[in-house]
Amino acid sequence: MVAFRGIWTQTFWKAVSGEFLAMLIFAFLSLGSTISWSENQQLVLMSLCFGLSLATMIQCFGHISGTHINPAVTISLVCIKKLSLAKAIFYVAAQCLGAVVGAGLLYLVTPADRVGNLGATLVNSSLSAGQGLLIEIIITFQLVFNVVASSDTKRNDVKGSIALAVGYSVTIGHLFAINYTGASMNPARSFGPAVIMGIWDNHWVYWVGPLMGGISAAALYEYLYCPDPELKCLLKEVLAKATKPSGGKHREVEAIRSQEEADDLITKPGTAHVIDIEKGEEKKEKDSSGEMMSSV
Repeated sequence: MVAFRGIWTQTFWKAVSGEFLAMLIFAFLSLGSTISWSENQQLVLMSLCFGLSLATMIQCFGHISGTHINPAVTISLVCIKKLSLAKAIFYVAAQCLGAVVGAGLLYLVTPADRVGNLGATLVNSSLSAGQGLLIEIIITFQLVFNVVASSDTKRNDVKGSIALAVGYSVTIGHLFAINYTGASMNPARSFGPAVIMGIWDNHWVYWVGPLMGGISAAALYEYLYCPDPELKCLLKEVLAKATKPSGGKHREVEAIRSQEEADDLITKPGTAHVIDIEKGEEKKEKDSSGEMMSSV
């Protein structure tokens, strides 16, 4: 229960409510672009609306919650020790609730003959669920890799707006994959219209695919391509001790101790783009959930 110690603070709930409100607005605006007002579906319009509305939400709420507004991003950050489990649980709940409310508001203001499926994501009838799953894995991989790479403070070459970089990534994913799967990349974005319209065909694809793509992208970046220098050195030391000849129990104790040290280091706050929203109220307790400004 250590992970839940900070949930009764004002800053914590400001962050959670920020995720809810950002997701509500994002769902309302982006799903609204899928409403067909003419016979010709406008692919570019939808792609730009999703990408730019996300970039806008990051700019508005980034300093409040980190603006994940995407369970795939939130869970990926938990897996690389950048976000606490407690905060992730509340964030995902807020994101899903925000998506449902946003989709519901859109349904209320849209004429009945124009609602269609309210932007619900569906695998193209020419594809199998497995093919749709692969598409979602790939497009979410590029999105989350963009998030962790552009937010990495170990880099000194990042120029321009992180919000726009993430928004462009979402736009690219939509331009490519709308005709394949509806280009979700975001379980909450698919969950909102599915609840309102009762459309659940292959809905599991839009949870499993983005989570697999997001987690693999974050893990590859954090542990293979750009690992923390201290962690890298410690892991080398652990491996060196493990391969050094030694007698029986002594070697086992050394290995266990080294592993404990490695675990301690892994739980330290990350060096990624951190938004410490609990800084003022819990100065004595370091939050191991260094939050990245992120996205969808």
